[in-house]
Amino acid sequence: MIPKTAYHSLLLFLLSFCTLSAQKPQKLSSGEIYEQVQKLNFLGSVLYVAAHPDDENTKLISYFSNEVKARTAYLSLTRGDGGQNLIGSELRELLGVLRTQELLAARRIDGGEQLFSRANDFGFSKEPNETFSIWNKNQVLSDVVLAIRKFQPDIIINRFDHRSPGTTHGHHTASAMLSMEAFDLAGNKNSFPEQLSSLKTWQPKRIFFNTSWWFYGSEEKFEQADKSKMATINAGVYFGIKGKSNGEIAALSRSQHKCQGFGTIGTRGDEMEYLEFLKGDFAKDKNNLFEGINTTWSRVKGGEAIGKILNDIEAHFNFKDPSVHIPKLIEAYQLVSKLEDEHWRTIKKQELENIILASAGLFFEGVSSEQSTNPDSDFTLKLEAVNQGGQDIELVDVTFLNNPENGIIQGKKLNKNKPFKTEKRLHTLASTSYTSPYWLNEKGTLGMYTVKDMAMIGRPDSEKLKLKWSLKIAGQPFDIYKEIVYKISDPEKGEIYQPFEVLPEATATVIDEVTIFSDSKTKPISVKVKSGKANLKGAISLRIPQGWTVSPDKIDFDIAMKNDEKIVVFNVTPPSYENKGIIAPVITTDGQKYTQKLTTIQYDHIPKQSVLMPSEASVVRLNIKKSGQVIGYIEGAGDEIPQSLKQIGYDVRIIKPNEITETTLNGFDAIVMGIRAYNVISDLQFKQRYLLDYVKNGGTMVVQYNTSGRRGLSGFNVPDFSPYELNLSSDRVTDENAKVSFLNATHSVLNHPNKITEADFQGWVQERGLYFPDKWASEFTPILGMKDLGETEKQGSLLVANYGKGYYIYTGLSFFRELPAGVPGAFKLFTNLISIGKKDKS
Repeated sequence: MIPKTAYHSLLLFLLSFCTLSAQKPQKLSSGEIYEQVQKLNFLGSVLYVAAHPDDENTKLISYFSNEVKARTAYLSLTRGDGGQNLIGSELRELLGVLRTQELLAARRIDGGEQLFSRANDFGFSKEPNETFSIWNKNQVLSDVVLAIRKFQPDIIINRFDHRSPGTTHGHHTASAMLSMEAFDLAGNKNSFPEQLSSLKTWQPKRIFFNTSWWFYGSEEKFEQADKSKMATINAGVYFGIKGKSNGEIAALSRSQHKCQGFGTIGTRGDEMEYLEFLKGDFAKDKNNLFEGINTTWSRVKGGEAIGKILNDIEAHFNFKDPSVHIPKLIEAYQLVSKLEDEHWRTIKKQELENIILASAGLFFEGVSSEQSTNPDSDFTLKLEAVNQGGQDIELVDVTFLNNPENGIIQGKKLNKNKPFKTEKRLHTLASTSYTSPYWLNEKGTLGMYTVKDMAMIGRPDSEKLKLKWSLKIAGQPFDIYKEIVYKISDPEKGEIYQPFEVLPEATATVIDEVTIFSDSKTKPISVKVKSGKANLKGAISLRIPQGWTVSPDKIDFDIAMKNDEKIVVFNVTPPSYENKGIIAPVITTDGQKYTQKLTTIQYDHIPKQSVLMPSEASVVRLNIKKSGQVIGYIEGAGDEIPQSLKQIGYDVRIIKPNEITETTLNGFDAIVMGIRAYNVISDLQFKQRYLLDYVKNGGTMVVQYNTSGRRGLSGFNVPDFSPYELNLSSDRVTDENAKVSFLNATHSVLNHPNKITEADFQGWVQERGLYFPDKWASEFTPILGMKDLGETEKQGSLLVANYGKGYYIYTGLSFFRELPAGVPGAFKLFTNLISIGKKDKS
C-alpha cells in the first residue's frame, strides 16, 4: 500500500483536474452522467507527450477520452513561454500563464487532463542537444518519470520522433527522447528513488509515436512506408449522445489556443491516425491499443463486485431520471472505498462522487463577496446549497480548509428545492500562500522553473482556497472539496465566475518597464501602488543601481479603498556614461515589506489570472542620436515597440488600417509595420499600394518579420508586400549571442546617426531573429550576417532597398523582444533604420 504521504500527493494531483479553474459549476445532463458512468467502467490510461501548448493532437486526446473512455492526459513539457502572442502583449512568463490556461480550456472540451514539467520554453531550439544545454535534462527527465508514476498510464504516445534530431524544433525531439527514457526508468526503483517515499514505481505497457505523412515528407512516401509496426485508428467517430463528431470536438479544443491563432474548423467523416510501436508489449490486435491490458473492474482486487453493479447501471441507464441509480451507486461507492489499490480507489471514488452528486441534482457553492483576500485577513463567504432532486440529503458540516477552526455550519437537512443560504465571516491564516502561479514564486533559470515541492511539480495551476462539504446522501457520508469562487453579474454577459484569490496587501509596478536616458538629464519614474486591502498606509522607496541617484528617498501614501491605486513619482538621474541597471520599488507597511508587482491577464476564454512577480524595471543610460520625429506605427500581432520608441523621444502615432489613404501617410518621418502585420491584417491587401507610394515619394518604411504559409496563422494576406522580389523563409538564428558580421560596413544604417559596432549585439535576449528572407532582388542590400553553430551564414536578417525617393527596409531581427528588454544596441540600430536618409537630430 502507498504510504500516507503519497495519498496527499495523489489527492493534490487528482484535485487539480476537478478544479482546473474557477468556472461555472459543473451541471451534467443525463447524457453526460451516462458518459461518466461509461468512463467509470473503464480502468485504463493514456499519456500523450510533447513539448508545447498546441503540440498535442486533440483528435487523439478526444478519441481516447470520449470514444475509448480512457483516462487521457497531455504532458506538455513547457508552458509555451517562448512563443509569440496574437491576441495581446503578454510575453515570456505571462505568455506561459496565458497558454497554460488555454491548455486547460482545451482539456475541458476534449475531456483530457493536463500535466507539465518544470522546463521553461526559452525559445526556438534547432536540435535537442542545444535544448538539453539550456534545460536541466536530469530534472526534466525526473519530471517525466514523476508524471508517469503519478498518472500510471498503460500507454504512452509521443507526438514527435525521438530518432530525427534537427528536423524539427529541438524541444519537440527532446520531448520524445525523454519520454523514451522515462518509459524504462519509471518502473526502476533505482531511478529517482526520492520519488518513492510517496509514490511507487510504474511500468507502462507500450509506447508509440503518433506519426503521419508529414514526418515522411509527402503522402506518397508515407503510402510506401513499412506499416507493419503501425497501429491504425479511425478517429473520425461520431458521438450521437453529443451530437458532434470527434473532429468537431477536437477543433473546438484546438481553437482554445487563441493566442497562437489556432482556431480551426471542425471535420466529419473517417480520419485515420497512425501510431508506430516503439517499445514494450505490442498489441496483437493493431487496431486495439489496449489489447492485452485489463481495463475492466477485475483489474483491481475486489473489483468484480463493483463492476457487476456499475455495468448493470450502464446497461440499464435511466436517462429520464438518473437519480433512481443512486442506491446502487452508493453501494458501489462503499465497495470502492475499501479497495486496496490506492491509485484506482482515489480516482474512482472521485468519479463516483461526481456522478452521485449530479444524479441527485445537488447544487452547492461557496462564494466570496470580494474577489481577493490577504493572508491573516477576514472575508465574507456566502454559502448556498439546494437539493433539487428530492433525495435524502443532509449537509453535515462545511469546513474552511485553510483554517479549520473557523466553524461554518453544522447539521442542516436539505429539503427538496428549498435553498439553504447563509453568510459567514472567515479568517485566513497568516501562513496562507498567494494563489499566483506557483512556478513563478521563486527565481528560475533560462531553461527551468524552480519548484521544490514534489506534490506541486507537474500540476497545471496553484492551489486555491477550498471548502470541505461533508454530506450524507441516503445515509452515506461524502466529503467533497470545492474551491471558493467569486461571482458577479455582468450587464452584458450575465453570470460570471472568477477565481477567488489570495494576494498581498500591497503591490507596486513601475509604469514603464524600460526607461531610456538619452542624456544625463533627470527623468521622472512613475510607480503605481495598488492596495490589496482598505486603509493601506505606508511608504515606498526605490532601489537603484550604483552610479544612479533618486529623489526623494521615500514617498508616503494613504489609500482608503481596496483595489484602488495611487501613482507616485521619483526623480531619477543617470550617470554620465552608458549604463544599464535594474530599479525596484519597495513598499513598507505595518512593518512588512512588499516587493512584487501584480499583473492581470483577462480574456473571455480563460479565467482571470492574477500574476505576482518581482517588481523590477530597466533603466538604460544610452548615448543615442536620432533623425526624424513623427513615426506612424501599424500594429501587427502585438508588441511593445511603440512604447519603446516613445521612450527615446519619438512621437509615435498608431495608424489604423482603415485610416490609410493616399494622403494620411504624409507628414510621417517613417512608417513601421508591427510584427506579422501582413499575416493578421487582411485589409492591408487593399492599403499596400498607398504604403508603397509613400516610400516611392520619399518615405521610410520598416517592415518587421512576417511568416509565409506557417500553420496556425491567418495566412499571408499581401503577396506584393515588397516593391521587389523578396522570399520569406523559416531561416532563423536562435543563439542570442551568435557572432554578427557586417556585410556592408559603410552602409548608413550601420553608421548614421549612431555608429554600430559588435558591442551593440551584446546582451540580446532569446534570439537574434526569425523568419529571415532567403532570396531577394538585387535592389536589396543585405546588411548583417549571422549563424547558429554548425550552420551556414544567414544574410537576410536586415535588408535595405531604395525605392523611388525613399527606403524600404525588411528585418527579421527580434526588435520586438530586444527593445522592451532595454537592449542598448537594438535601440541604436532601430533608430538608424528610422533615421535613414534624414539629417541628424540629437
